[in-house]
Amino acid sequence: MNRRHDIDALRALAFALLILYHLGMLYVADWGYHIKSPYSTMAWAHWLQHPMIFVNRWRMDLIFLISGMAAAFLLRSDSPGRFFGKRTWRLLLPLVFGIAIVVPIQPYAQGVSNGLVVPGFWHFLADYYSGKQWPKDAFSGWEHGFTWNHLWYLAYLWVYTGLLALLVVPLRSTIGQKLSSWFCGLRGFWLLALPTLPLIAYTMTLQAHFPDTGDLVHDWYRHPMYFTVFLYGFLVARDAGFWAEVLRLRQLTLAIALTLGTAYVFLDQIWPETDPFQQVLCNLYMWTMLLAILGWGHALLNRPFRWLPWATESVYPWYMLHQSLIVGIAFLLIPFKLGPVLEPLLVLVGTVAGCYAISEIVKRIAWLRPCFGLKMATRSKAMRAVAATASLHDDCA
Repeated sequence: MNRRHDIDALRALAFALLILYHLGMLYVADWGYHIKSPYSTMAWAHWLQHPMIFVNRWRMDLIFLISGMAAAFLLRSDSPGRFFGKRTWRLLLPLVFGIAIVVPIQPYAQGVSNGLVVPGFWHFLADYYSGKQWPKDAFSGWEHGFTWNHLWYLAYLWVYTGLLALLVVPLRSTIGQKLSSWFCGLRGFWLLALPTLPLIAYTMTLQAHFPDTGDLVHDWYRHPMYFTVFLYGFLVARDAGFWAEVLRLRQLTLAIALTLGTAYVFLDQIWPETDPFQQVLCNLYMWTMLLAILGWGHALLNRPFRWLPWATESVYPWYMLHQSLIVGIAFLLIPFKLGPVLEPLLVLVGTVAGCYAISEIVKRIAWLRPCFGLKMATRSKAMRAVAATASLHDDCA
């Protein structure tokens, strides 16, 4: 079985981009975050909004699209029930562990910065674990007593995985296969346009009523958006005709995406996101950018790079660790007023170094590996090679 190196590589690059994006959240002007650097009020911090908006409109859609592709490869050799059981273990254990161990530095830093939590991390942890009632707006998720912050993706992905497991039998039926073949057979203009229609409909009907809150139960705009993109990834993952088409269209889709993205960023400054034209533009931009990324990724990344096995195994722990390191390091550095160049540079270097060091330790401790979403360690290099071949993309979150 040939491994799809481009999907592995795109997954690693998508999460690397997430690290840079969350670093930018410390400094971009007028955007809320768990803590903010005082340099977010400078003139360049307003300029930073433009690249952040440019990336924001497709970054999580790309991750869910790739997650759907990973599900397609896993389901190829598993029954729906076994698939869902294995994914439950790989998603919910890291989520619970992350909420308890990895995330708490974020609400602590946010609460202290807001003046609503008393300094002293160990005292905060005792209150956090005991279910203390926090002051209003002490930190994101204060009303629940705890928070998952950036780990919301794991909870959402688990729900979508369960829905997919329920849909497998209908999708494998005669009607389901015809619909899948029709979708994967879209070519040219139809591939660029038709998949955006449900996304545009969600945006026009749901976005104004359900703002992005990270609330799993009430997030009725993001759920249909992300699940639809997740399902798209599942449908196209193993279709050779689709990949040949995105490869053929890659120059066109990139040109269209850059044009639409530039127009969207410009119009975002003068039109509200509830404007119908802006909503259509946003979704067309997002989908054409996803197609361009897939096309160029297939052209440039579908090869066995030496760094790829390491990156494939490292992505999950880096994802779990990165935002806590960003927030924690920034919280420690901000009082020193190091300047708008040195401070973000040190936060970035510290985050990368921390992710690398901790993840390398995690990989070597058998009981910690599942807590960070990694497979149990095998006994020998030979067994690891066999396991890697037999479980294509099994490291994908």
